[in-house]
Amino acid sequence: MKEKILIIGGGPGGLFTGALLAHEGCEVTVLEKNPVIGGGLQTFTRRGEVFETGMHILGGLRPGGSVYKICDYLGIMESLSLRNTDDDCFDSITYLSDRTTYRMPTGREAFTAYLTATFPHERAGIATYMDALYSLADEVDFFYLRRGKDYLFAHSDRFLWSADRLIAHYVTDHRLRDLLAYMNPMYGGVYGQTPAYIHALINVLYIEGACRFNGGSQQLADALASVITRAGGAVLGGKPVTRVEVENRAVSRVLTADGTAYRADRYISAVHPCILLNLTDGDAFTKAYRNRLNALPNAYSAFTVYIRFKPDTFPYINHTCYYQQEYGQVWGHAEYDAADWPRGFMYMTSPRRDQGNYAHTMIINCIMPFDCVRQWEHTTVGHRGGEYRAWKEAHIRKILDRMERLHPGFGRCIAERFASTPLTIRDYYGTKEGSLYGFSRDCRDIVRSQLSVATKVSNLLLTGQNINLHGICGVPLTAINTAEALLGENALIDKMNKQ
Repeated sequence: MKEKILIIGGGPGGLFTGALLAHEGCEVTVLEKNPVIGGGLQTFTRRGEVFETGMHILGGLRPGGSVYKICDYLGIMESLSLRNTDDDCFDSITYLSDRTTYRMPTGREAFTAYLTATFPHERAGIATYMDALYSLADEVDFFYLRRGKDYLFAHSDRFLWSADRLIAHYVTDHRLRDLLAYMNPMYGGVYGQTPAYIHALINVLYIEGACRFNGGSQQLADALASVITRAGGAVLGGKPVTRVEVENRAVSRVLTADGTAYRADRYISAVHPCILLNLTDGDAFTKAYRNRLNALPNAYSAFTVYIRFKPDTFPYINHTCYYQQEYGQVWGHAEYDAADWPRGFMYMTSPRRDQGNYAHTMIINCIMPFDCVRQWEHTTVGHRGGEYRAWKEAHIRKILDRMERLHPGFGRCIAERFASTPLTIRDYYGTKEGSLYGFSRDCRDIVRSQLSVATKVSNLLLTGQNINLHGICGVPLTAINTAEALLGENALIDKMNKQ
């Protein structure tokens, strides 16, 4: 008989885990609180235009990449419409202080050559830094879908350095140090805390080739859901879980807001672990475990501006753009100062399936701590009041002022603009304090923020970005880790490598 699996949360973690288990013969049911499944893969439509909510830039989805292998194994690659970023520039970084724009090319060799040509006096440091970057990534067998034991303390000394320490160890030029940390918004980089291995994995992932979804990331959520439903399972939107009942250290059933009870052989939580704690009785988990999770700091959140352009007014840009006000501020974007915000942000034009020379939409993503909106944390969507709306509008104008300086005449191209805040992320994604990347990893106490997929509740496992790594690569890899806890160690990796 098929083993019945119930998954709480229909974001990338729940859908990838569910698809892998369904592909292996399990009967999977996924419960998602929002009417639309997908979590960070969700898109929404405004006046006929599709907007991404989270998964804007993709790494590992070019042939040979880890995520490509996973999707190919599931049989969904052909259903995805992807567009590679330009190989001569997958990311650009502009510093307004000296009006300099750096254009990062795809591939280790080209990336290294570009940095060396731009900073010739750092030739030796750049070479050794790139060696270290790729060496650290290579230490993580799972990143390459290789058999191995990725124990944190079975690595080189540099593995648990802070990312800024790693950069400074090889590079002396302050501008280059700043430039090498430009991807901080992609992994929640914090000075003195973010582990070097996370910096290495994310950078290598995108240096090796980035791409985007033509027409939005919802297609990946739908493709994963189709794997589950074709195998006889179900993916149910609009089913918020209100209670997880635990008896004798095992989940007995899960209740949803409409009063329906769901039972299974195994349960998997793909929601933020602190949200899961709130769904259980006090004795389901030990007090020490609850205290530990509730005390863990979360990664910062974001303020996002969505723009719909007037027809044929702003060019489509086939790479991600980063703005920095000044050198030396890349590690301080989460340190909010109303008089000096934003110090930096990332922006991108999203492609359609029939993309031409002009952009239809743009997303501008600015780091923001949850404390900025804490005064409204007990309000609900659509009922936050006039003061909140005025606060949002003031912050939109600050961002558009920077965009006008980057692209003179930008304002004349806008047909419509609106914004989301850390409260939006909290409420729609169900993540504590609107955290973009879940628990913040701290190299000074790395064990504290490491969670196993297994729990003390015998039939309950965890998956999602709070376990191991976040993002388009980390979440599917964690899904393998969770699925293999049921299927057997390396059961999936071995099959994927035989494809």
